[in-house]
Amino acid sequence: MASLWGGRFEKDMDDIVKEFNASIGFDKRMYNEDIDGSIAHVTMLSEQGIVTSAEAEQIVTGLEKIREKIKSGEIVFTVDDEDIHMGIESRLIAEIGEVGKKLHTARSRNDQCQVDGRMYLKKEIREIVHRLCYLESVILEKAEKYADSITVGFTHMQHAQPITLGFVFMAYFQMFRRDIERLMDAYERMNLCPLGACALAGTTLPTNRARTAELLGFDAPTENAMDSVSDRDYSLEFLSDASISMMHLSRWAEEFVWWNSQEFSYIAIDDSYCTGSSIMPQKKNPDMAELLRGKVGRVYGDLMQLLTVMKGTPLAYNKDFQEDKESLFDAVDTWKASIQIFANMLDKTEFRMDQIEKQFAKGFLNATDIAEHFAKQGIPFREAHSIVGQMVKACEQKDCDFEDLTEEDLQAIDSRVTRESLGDISIKACVDARVSFGGTAPSEVRRQIKVGEEWLAGLPELL
Repeated sequence: MASLWGGRFEKDMDDIVKEFNASIGFDKRMYNEDIDGSIAHVTMLSEQGIVTSAEAEQIVTGLEKIREKIKSGEIVFTVDDEDIHMGIESRLIAEIGEVGKKLHTARSRNDQCQVDGRMYLKKEIREIVHRLCYLESVILEKAEKYADSITVGFTHMQHAQPITLGFVFMAYFQMFRRDIERLMDAYERMNLCPLGACALAGTTLPTNRARTAELLGFDAPTENAMDSVSDRDYSLEFLSDASISMMHLSRWAEEFVWWNSQEFSYIAIDDSYCTGSSIMPQKKNPDMAELLRGKVGRVYGDLMQLLTVMKGTPLAYNKDFQEDKESLFDAVDTWKASIQIFANMLDKTEFRMDQIEKQFAKGFLNATDIAEHFAKQGIPFREAHSIVGQMVKACEQKDCDFEDLTEEDLQAIDSRVTRESLGDISIKACVDARVSFGGTAPSEVRRQIKVGEEWLAGLPELL
């Protein structure tokens, strides 16, 4: 097949160069976006009198036929097509004849691939937000179910303070909320249409870029033609958002691996999200959690790949930019699958409260609460902190807990401390008392759940 750009060339490309140069193997997934962009473009050309309405109608009809043939598998692309843009245009010319050659008037592949990319990402962002919203709904259900259930809160992987499981769920809810908000922000920034920028400098033809943007559902055309074709920051922003969100998934997956171990035994992951061992018949491995933890490396790599491609490219378009798509597609596919897998796994995971409660006697979980209790009685917090530290030391020496310290033990530490002054230092009392805004008390967790539900319900309006 003769190249559509080969007018000044005397020789065809070497076969190995064709293979190396072609992007059709991966950018063919954007055929719908490419055809939609072409239909909007030729519609605008017709309205501006650059092509006739009859020519535009013929081109649109031909493009829709090609869409159906691609969808049905009748059209099979090869490296001779080079990219999705040339693959579709060459078949349009074969389908409708000479009039098909008018489609590329007042545009370049430079702005064409950019409008395809933005339309593709807008579509995928909407799908990813949908999946993240499903994950958020699962989190809210779990948070409500376990709003009163007490577990161990860790810092440095050491027992720190008693918290509720609902509180843990709502912590992750906030992380994924920000992931959604970042995506929505990115969507707004990329919702500008580059089509009509042409190669880099616009065109002498009387085009109407605002009309093209309108037809394709963009807010407006991009402001500067050179910038329109020469940057990929919208893809980089998406990959950055994907990396942050995958990091959040990986962190929780890491906790699932810990919680599933015999040492913790906090959770029972559904069999459908685990695998066994080929040699050890007793094993039930948290493979999905481990894979989710590993998948983040792919997405980080996708981000670094494109950052590296872009870092030394001069204005305007460079062939390097063709390398923006494979990493983008990989990140889209990986992120979407990871969200769905984790949401489903979380939905089917039950927490083993009988096992969790066995941990309450370890690590002096109520130490901070006792110090705060002393502070309420007028003891400066730094002094209260020291007193409780000495109480911990005394307990370790006697191999007992705070409740087992005698009046004599307490008085030996500080004359202001008595059994009566300790008050209710039970784990439940400590948790229930943490009613500060954003705290772990069940009443506060339920407030957070309500706020989360309201935010989630309002999202369609934001989108």
